[in-house]
Amino acid sequence: MTIKVCVAGATGWVGQILVREIVKSSEFTLTGAIARGSAGVDIGTVLGLEPVGVIVSETLSGALSKPTDVVVDYTSPGSVKERTLEALSRGVRVVIGTSGLTASDYQEIDEMVRRSGLGVIAAGNFSITAALAKHFALIAAKHLHSWEIIDYAHADKPDAPSGTTRELAEELASISQNRLEVPIAQTHGDPQARGATIGGTQVHSVRLPSYVIGFEAIFGLPDERLTIRHDSGSSAMPYVGGTLMALQKVMTTRGLVRGLDRFLFSDQA
Repeated sequence: MTIKVCVAGATGWVGQILVREIVKSSEFTLTGAIARGSAGVDIGTVLGLEPVGVIVSETLSGALSKPTDVVVDYTSPGSVKERTLEALSRGVRVVIGTSGLTASDYQEIDEMVRRSGLGVIAAGNFSITAALAKHFALIAAKHLHSWEIIDYAHADKPDAPSGTTRELAEELASISQNRLEVPIAQTHGDPQARGATIGGTQVHSVRLPSYVIGFEAIFGLPDERLTIRHDSGSSAMPYVGGTLMALQKVMTTRGLVRGLDRFLFSDQA
């Protein structure tokens, strides 16, 4: 049996490519699509394909008119939590590709998903190379105890820091305590110049034209330094493979799992 998928953000940068891959896949069936600007039109027609029999909806309730196993969300940070909680209340699993959720947001989702007995997989970045960069950074933190993160994105990205770097910063805190020679509160001048403190890590967000998505985890020791960097290209395709993997994995997942690396490196966890 195929996995029945509803895509929220079906006409977006990642969503439209994801819909195309699902439509031509033998492992998945597209059962719903959400995109406010194209409501009422067959999603195949919207994307320049043959009609696929799925009419775009404005709301999750409309998109779940057909039986659905998983909602995958690539929308906006202001709506993803509410949509996730609603999907869980309807007995539907969720894969979250939207960034911008905070630790408290995930705590609320975790409480809901535990009560539901279902699964949610969330990642700030579903790219395989981003997952590798995160994995390497978590290994480095076991041996190098001073680090900072620089977060790069396009000028119109509304959330800061990115979901990728927020996820990394929060998980670094579970590995080791970051050492700061000068506490942020004792900064002479403007403490905000030292970035945002997330899980004990200073995170600096750069938002400029020409960037897509990228980050650097910089580790320092006296007289040496290690930089682990990831950069995305202009296509959303790198995120689609990881998302399809998550759609498969969430069917047997119970509870909330954050990060694609949890599945790629589970044998080393």
